[in-house]
Amino acid sequence: MPDISTTMLIVLCIAAAAAGWIDAVVGGGGLLLLPALLLGLPHAHPAAVLGTNKAVAIVGTTGAAVTYVRKAPVDVKLAVRIGLAAVAGSMGGALLADGISKDAMRPLIMAVLLLVGGFVAFKPAFGTAPAAAPASRQRVLLAIGLAGLGIGFYDGLIGPGTGTFLVLALTALLHLDLVNASATAKIVNVCTNAGALAMFAYQGRVLWQLAALLAAFNLAGGMIGARTALKKGSGFVRGVLLTVVGALVLKLGFEQFG
Repeated sequence: MPDISTTMLIVLCIAAAAAGWIDAVVGGGGLLLLPALLLGLPHAHPAAVLGTNKAVAIVGTTGAAVTYVRKAPVDVKLAVRIGLAAVAGSMGGALLADGISKDAMRPLIMAVLLLVGGFVAFKPAFGTAPAAAPASRQRVLLAIGLAGLGIGFYDGLIGPGTGTFLVLALTALLHLDLVNASATAKIVNVCTNAGALAMFAYQGRVLWQLAALLAAFNLAGGMIGARTALKKGSGFVRGVLLTVVGALVLKLGFEQFG
């Protein structure tokens, strides 16, 4: 276990639980947990922070995915096809992650958040209606390429916001409502996390003891979040997404420019 104060350890556990809930509802839990880990592990290599974040996240996303599959009409075969492409993408991104510096992470994450928030804010009907018909073969191939390989690569390289990007991409490409997109995204996200974690573990960039503790809190948050999203529906998911994005942009902006 790294040398962390009891107070900081409690903060990280709370952040892990909250990140699990957010990730299950709308994705992007890493946007909360990763900055917390950067704060709590100021002397750790950035790749070790990313690797530890992946080890925590895969537990929460797996719990949320199982909850969704049991309670929502998810096309598991399609999700797995996209997920297999995501494994390859995330391993490639993780392979290059050693070159990412902490200073580069914050403004990059801010830019990504602003793009996501702006898109959802100006598209109020986005993801509120279920698909009228199954997606065409061309749309499925696009989802495999963009949501699988593309977002998978981003997940391995940086990570935060992957779940949110998956929800947006799957909603746009496959015409899913936000709840079904969140459910499908969780299965794909398990695959991206697995690919990236395998590479980080191979490189010795995971703090396993800390990750095991935080993973328990992340799992609890993820399972509760999935149940909440299923109960409340797409309108609730959209509101949480906008709230989370706005709060994190303000937080990161203050850290960057304050």
